[in-house]
Amino acid sequence: MKIALLQCDHVVKELQPTHGDIPDLFKNLFDRVAPEVSLSVFNVTKGEYPDLSASDHFDGFISSGARYSVYDNDPWIFRFKEFVRKLYDHNMKFVGICFGHQMMAEALGGKCEKSDQGWGVGIKEVKIYKKMPWMQPELDSYRMIVSHADQVMMIPENSEVLGGNSHCPCSIYTVGENFLGIQAHPEFTPAFEKDIMSVREDRIGKKAINEAIPTLTEQTDEAVVTRWIIHFIQNNK
Repeated sequence: MKIALLQCDHVVKELQPTHGDIPDLFKNLFDRVAPEVSLSVFNVTKGEYPDLSASDHFDGFISSGARYSVYDNDPWIFRFKEFVRKLYDHNMKFVGICFGHQMMAEALGGKCEKSDQGWGVGIKEVKIYKKMPWMQPELDSYRMIVSHADQVMMIPENSEVLGGNSHCPCSIYTVGENFLGIQAHPEFTPAFEKDIMSVREDRIGKKAINEAIPTLTEQTDEAVVTRWIIHFIQNNK
């Protein structure tokens, strides 16, 4: 399976010697869980994009997370928003992770903004509201690492929220049959989450971090959710 990874940020430089950059996080995840996946990386912050006229080269597209907000006024964010719309118009398979999950809403008529509930960090449980055929193996809920201050507040037309929790009611949703948004980070490891929280302590706050750190020993379900992503991309192809 060939997937285009749309890279929307970098791991901060001081953490790259230990954890690598964003493409390394995704490659490590797929090597462990879905070795059939071959990733091609496009750094959209630098204007790198796959050629949609040759889109059959890719089975699907995955957007990474980012430190930015989808409503920021950076030129690359506007261009990325237009590209997401094109993917939707061309009926391409797209999976948005964190920033990408939020961009789906912002690009297609929904709304994303900073949550008054504060940062979501550490491992959080998401209750599945509606099970879909591609959610195999089945779970009633999943636990994964999160790191976000923004949330999807209003979903676009033709959307359905599939799971959430009290902190983030829209944690996983679809738009039509080809777009899937996941707020959590299947590519993050507990060690990386701990380090990134330390780097962002001024932004996140000590209280939220101190509450999150004990959760990092909990079992997580990124392997199952990654299989869901694979099945979603394969579904209806």
